[in-house]
Amino acid sequence: MTQGNTAVEVLSAPLRVQFDYTRSVGPIIGAFLTGLRERRILGVRGSDGRVLVPAQEYDPITSAPLAELVEVAPTGTVQSWTWVARPLPGQPFDRPFAWALIQLDGADTALLHALDVTEPEQVHTGMRVRVRWADEPTGSITDIACFEPGETAAAAASVDDSAEPVTILTTPVDLSYKHTASPQESVYLRGLAEGKLIGGRSEAGGKVYFPPRGANPTDGTPTDDLVELPDKGTVTTFCIVNVPFLGQRIKPPYVAAYVLLDGADIPFLHLVLGCEATEVRMGMRVEAVWKPREEWGHALANIDHFRPSGEPDAPYESYQHHL
Repeated sequence: MTQGNTAVEVLSAPLRVQFDYTRSVGPIIGAFLTGLRERRILGVRGSDGRVLVPAQEYDPITSAPLAELVEVAPTGTVQSWTWVARPLPGQPFDRPFAWALIQLDGADTALLHALDVTEPEQVHTGMRVRVRWADEPTGSITDIACFEPGETAAAAASVDDSAEPVTILTTPVDLSYKHTASPQESVYLRGLAEGKLIGGRSEAGGKVYFPPRGANPTDGTPTDDLVELPDKGTVTTFCIVNVPFLGQRIKPPYVAAYVLLDGADIPFLHLVLGCEATEVRMGMRVEAVWKPREEWGHALANIDHFRPSGEPDAPYESYQHHL
């Protein structure tokens, strides 16, 4: 893509997404996790008589809830495996190891876990392995630190089994990757760093997409016709956020709304502040409130929020096809 007679240099940047995923576990998964904390492995019996490990909440054949828990052995057999020559951050070992599907004695399905071997020649399908327990169990799958070669179960240290059953599971999520923007997105991001809102369309008179897309979704033609848009627009639809959550920077209630910029043909999601949440409505005219210029980067977050502009509401007919 070129802008004028100059080829566009695309932007790229490392990105990292981190958050804690928290869920309630229910009676079956809760019993499985509580068992791990007590250095026991529990499966559940399905309608066909098979013992499923890890324990599942619903029968894979009938979809009915399952309830009969069955304790299985901490030893088993490798069903298949794959070698990890270059471990990633957060994996069980910082040196080569194997991932293996292991069918525990007394189970009829396989459990995926790490196998502590240092050379691929040390692992094969059919080999016997045993659990190595974590030193300090917490009620998660990592209470099984790994599996290791062995025919008999290793001696397990005693644990306190008087603690409350596990009911909540919190899993840290950490994803690092490099994002490379498309040429159209690169122009859009550079525009934001200059306080400009750039949309794109495939041909003069065509629909304007904001943020710009690499191609028109209706016919696949490139959206190389770049259009600078004003920072005013119309609220099309919205919701009032009443539920607090971790990391929330604004105290509820507040409004997240789809804003249709003047001259654009697709709305985008942003905050509407500067008035009571109950005052926000479809058709409300709003304007951008930009952060201080020294805080600007290549991001839509340069706009802190939108606020009422004081103009009369837009007629429904002006945005009815953009809901």
